[in-house]
Amino acid sequence: MDVSRIRALRGPNLWSRHTAIQAIVNCEGAEAAISSLPNFENRLRERFPELGDLIPADHLDTVSMAHALEFAALGLQAQAGCPVTFSRTAQAVDAGIYQVVVEYTEEEVGRLAFERAEQLCQAALNDTPFDLDAILKELRDLDEDIRLGPSTGAIVSAAVARGIPYRRLTQGSLVQFGWGSKQKRIQAAETCFTSAIAESIAQDKELTKNLLHAAGVAVPLGRPVKDADDAWAAAQEIGLPVVVKPRDGNQGKGISVNLTEEQQIKNAYTLAEEFRDDILVEKYLPGHDFRLLVIGDKLIAAARRDPPLVIGDGTHTVRELVNIVNSDPRRSDGHATSLTKIRFDEIALARLAEQGFDAETIPPRGVRVVLRNNANLSTGGTATDVTDDVHPELAACAVSAAQTVGLDICGIDVVCDTMLKPLEDQGGGIVECNAAPGLRMHLDPSFGKGRAVGEAIIGMMFPEGDNARIPVVAIAGTNGKTTTSRLIGRIFESNGLRVGMTSTDGVYIDGKRTDTGDCSGPKSARNVLLHPDVDAAVFETARGGVLREGLGFDMCDVAVITNIGLGDHLGLNFITTVDELAVVKRVIVENVTPNGSAVLNAADPVVAAMAHHCHGNIIFFARDRANPVLATHRAQGKRVVHVERDAIICGEGRKKHRIPLANVPLTRNGTIGFQVENAMAAAATGWALGYSWEIIERALANFVSDANSTPGRFNVFDYKGATLIADYGHNPDAIQALVNAVENMPAVRRSVVISGAGDRRDEDIRQQTEILGDAFDDVILYQDACQRGREDGEVIKLLRDGLANARRTKQIDAIDGEFIAIDNALARLQKGDLCLILIDQVEESLAHIAKRISEIG
Repeated sequence: MDVSRIRALRGPNLWSRHTAIQAIVNCEGAEAAISSLPNFENRLRERFPELGDLIPADHLDTVSMAHALEFAALGLQAQAGCPVTFSRTAQAVDAGIYQVVVEYTEEEVGRLAFERAEQLCQAALNDTPFDLDAILKELRDLDEDIRLGPSTGAIVSAAVARGIPYRRLTQGSLVQFGWGSKQKRIQAAETCFTSAIAESIAQDKELTKNLLHAAGVAVPLGRPVKDADDAWAAAQEIGLPVVVKPRDGNQGKGISVNLTEEQQIKNAYTLAEEFRDDILVEKYLPGHDFRLLVIGDKLIAAARRDPPLVIGDGTHTVRELVNIVNSDPRRSDGHATSLTKIRFDEIALARLAEQGFDAETIPPRGVRVVLRNNANLSTGGTATDVTDDVHPELAACAVSAAQTVGLDICGIDVVCDTMLKPLEDQGGGIVECNAAPGLRMHLDPSFGKGRAVGEAIIGMMFPEGDNARIPVVAIAGTNGKTTTSRLIGRIFESNGLRVGMTSTDGVYIDGKRTDTGDCSGPKSARNVLLHPDVDAAVFETARGGVLREGLGFDMCDVAVITNIGLGDHLGLNFITTVDELAVVKRVIVENVTPNGSAVLNAADPVVAAMAHHCHGNIIFFARDRANPVLATHRAQGKRVVHVERDAIICGEGRKKHRIPLANVPLTRNGTIGFQVENAMAAAATGWALGYSWEIIERALANFVSDANSTPGRFNVFDYKGATLIADYGHNPDAIQALVNAVENMPAVRRSVVISGAGDRRDEDIRQQTEILGDAFDDVILYQDACQRGREDGEVIKLLRDGLANARRTKQIDAIDGEFIAIDNALARLQKGDLCLILIDQVEESLAHIAKRISEIG
């Protein structure tokens, strides 16, 4: 078994909506079926007893080694605690070659699981050991290390439940919610609304206390101290007992409480000094330690925090009791679980000594042994939810404190006897206000019910009904994608929106190109959605990106499929038929929002069949009003777009709207059929998005297909009285559409300049010139700058072969070099001639043509 080309599908893909690892697996000879491997399955199950049934999704009788790898990779992740359920194995055309796809939640974990699954299968095959426990621990540790923590995870889950898209920006807790101009960001429990000034105030405990005191909020008395002796002096001034803590601290680090003796206070100063230089001494308030969570202008949750402790059983030592408590699966070393393990360190030993115990003491049954003075969860404390007990005046006091400091999310530490009374009635006070508070104690308290903290944060960031999405349109197909994308972008612009667009010739933000080259893949789409100045997005979605990585977005409002052609990269990436290609192209249709629409070419049976895979509405378009798919859809009272005499008709039931073709310059009064189809698809998209006909018609009327707006898309020039057309058409369907278009344009003599893409099938290359040979008098062949795996002269020969039975072509020339071929064609042109130049290097060739035109004045 050989595993190669491992890829991460990071968005909705050919197989599912799940993120997944995809690998190509070659099972040679006997390994094609595990039934032919004596005792293999038994050895596999001995090493991985939790492995599920080896039943392929297609229920084939033959279970290959690739299937065993699939189920092992999925099972290892599931046993490590990852919530994964989806996997598939599909056989390629070549015997023994399989595509294995396994869902992941964290990419690094998915990749590692794949590697370990391969090792498991090899161990079973070779009857060698496999340490399952060590592998599962490795996967768990990695997953815990890189997955979102409980606080951030809860906020993300709340966003997902609201339909708000998110993207993790770092391996840490920095997350973006929403797209484009609607985006907002968080980092753990900080939001883009969190003021840096407010954070700075909250970090300064003395300043916070002074501001709260000035606002009439109850706080403990205290002051900064400069050394251990000054700490004892301050304690005597304030009155014992006292608290010693860093002026700028977090998570309870360096805090000592309820100190009554000089040596205790000096030792506490030394401890606090390990964390910060500025130290505070303040009055110790008796009572329980409470944490109140304020989000926006509301108290959302409250918890009583208790210090880490164990309860004696008369049998075990303190050390053993701590180990027993730490064995609780809810406890871990970090913040990934609801509780943290109790630290059995010098501080714990010192606290034991104060109670007359040491690590080896066996406490009597029922005796509470406290291991720390502070009650922070990060040091092993526990939390009990008391939200329903909070007195309204105490809640108002907490909100006032958060607003005084200026924090949108604030964890307020309160010391008092009970939540049932106002602070003033019980001598309690607010001791700290914390920015970026931990949410674990409220989400999953040790006792009591969890609170919807994530939902409250998302509710503060995004008003009800706001899903933080911008309009997204995805376009796929063989031909017409780029022009249709530009037309749709113009409709958005006519509505005053700033458009982010990806295409085969770059990325455009608000009309400015920000990246060059083929940018029709998922990475470019994600970059557009990250841009804060994008109000609407239009994505040309190429098959290569979908196969390589999936979509760069989770859903789109409109999916447009222009057509599916025979020559569209068949034979690459295991896509060998038009039906298989259609499955790739329709991924955008499968991921239309329930309230969105798919705009489909009814004249293409393969495209029309995609309607059954759309969760939203369907708008069919076709030039022929009598098209049976269109006619049936229209009879059902649904939306259709077609041509009637000299206009585009948009109809729904008895309603019709007419767009004269004379008002759509792109179509040249309707004479260029493929441009009419592009205009129909764009009009249908604007209609699906709910824009007015005035906006749609204005966009179509103002759109000009020239070398600046749509480079390489039927760009027409005048050269010495001859008509010159430059186009990037490079497959048989595009060639046929171009021939149909130029036949409607008068010409004395017709010539064409063409090359062929080397990564196409032989028959596709030959078919291009078979079509051209019946429509042009002269054919000039040239070789592409990049042969894409072909030998020199190989493509030229295939093009010549296609002209063998040409009915019209009389002269055939082969020229070395694209620009030389263009110059050769221009030199032959006479007034009234027409020349079609099928360019390869789009920008360079257009610049060359422009230069030649400028030279004639």
